[in-house]
Amino acid sequence: MLLFTLGLAGFVSLMIGLIPVLKYAGAGLQSGLREGGRTLSQSRERHRARKALVVLQVALALVLLICSGLMIRTFQALMHVSPGFAEPDQVRTFRLYIPETQVPASERDRLVHMEQAMVDKLVALPGVSSVGFSTAIPMDGSDTNDPIFAEDRTYKEGELPPLRRFKFISPGFFATLGTPLVAGRDLTWTETYQKRPVAIVSENLAKEYWHDPASALGKRIRIASTDDWREIIGVVKDVYNDGPNNPAPTSVYWPLMQDRFEGDKEMVRRDVAFAIRSPRAGSAAFMKEVQQTVWAVDSDLPLSDATTLGELYTKSMARTSFTLVMLCVAGSMALLLGIVEIYGVISYAVSQRTREIGIRMALGAQRQALTAMFVRQGLWLTTIGIAFGLVAAFTTMRLMSSLLFNISPKDPGTYAITTAGVVAIAYFACYLPSRRAAAVDPVHALRAE
Repeated sequence: MLLFTLGLAGFVSLMIGLIPVLKYAGAGLQSGLREGGRTLSQSRERHRARKALVVLQVALALVLLICSGLMIRTFQALMHVSPGFAEPDQVRTFRLYIPETQVPASERDRLVHMEQAMVDKLVALPGVSSVGFSTAIPMDGSDTNDPIFAEDRTYKEGELPPLRRFKFISPGFFATLGTPLVAGRDLTWTETYQKRPVAIVSENLAKEYWHDPASALGKRIRIASTDDWREIIGVVKDVYNDGPNNPAPTSVYWPLMQDRFEGDKEMVRRDVAFAIRSPRAGSAAFMKEVQQTVWAVDSDLPLSDATTLGELYTKSMARTSFTLVMLCVAGSMALLLGIVEIYGVISYAVSQRTREIGIRMALGAQRQALTAMFVRQGLWLTTIGIAFGLVAAFTTMRLMSSLLFNISPKDPGTYAITTAGVVAIAYFACYLPSRRAAAVDPVHALRAE
């Protein structure tokens, strides 16, 4: 990236340097002597070029600042999204896998007892309020999906219902994350060990199928035609598993151990992610205690992907944050260049019209009128630049749709505030050099000419 940037800067510098070379290389000696190096036409041509540059830079600055404004609005909207869990910085997570070499497939109950033993020991650590585990932690990038059939719905032959997000959870997992139950109740260890055909669904799935979370209780769902129907015993708040900038997936939560599930006679989950709620979740010392506690149950189990839910949540918004910072930097630099150019154009105009200013003042022109004359000139250039910038923004902002959240690419508030800000800044850039016009001594101005 550094080499690309240096190469691009060198190329642009070369092209800009070639423009006057190519323009004047063919000029004849006679015309060059006639022009004398400085002519009125050259001054006007140079002035027109600077005006065009002002218009271009104001337009570019406005487009970039509108992008920045939309990203700021997006970031604010994301911060107000309830992700489906509470106080994520206080939730420590890690993954572990119990292979068949340690617990054979024929000892499924022993596998779950081992996982429950880890929960009991972890919850006894100082400062730990609750512990649970699942096959996936929100925003960790892992997901499993399958279609779900509802017993009270009719399907055409060969029809498959939409895919739903699957998670296999332990009792207490929702309490650990801070995900509230909207209706019904949580799973129990008794249901897990007895492999009862039960399930919990997300609020958006319950509303999609039965229009009300409470109406989903008692309904039955399954995956394959050979599976048992499983009764819905609870409905939980939607969790934004893919980050707050993506819709919360419709989800189904299953017990860890089941019979006749997804076409299999027996099923148990060996790869699980633990969640531990504690104010000490972010400390390395706490993670060391957690590791020693897990190894007290089985010293051969490695712990992986140790992090906090807060870090996963922050990482899920990293793309939005990075884009926001880059656009703000680019927009600020473009606006700064535009201000410098506006200031330069007005200063140049004042210096070129010194005699005119002296004559006007000698004939009784007021200082305020002279200042306003040059301010209007700068604001006129700004207005043209804003017009081009708004047209460009309306045309290109739809390309940002994938980066925005709950904000229209043509949000009128963002456009209005950004435009007003550019006009206000441009006014001051025009006013400062325009004051010099009012300070000109008419006697000195006429003598200088």
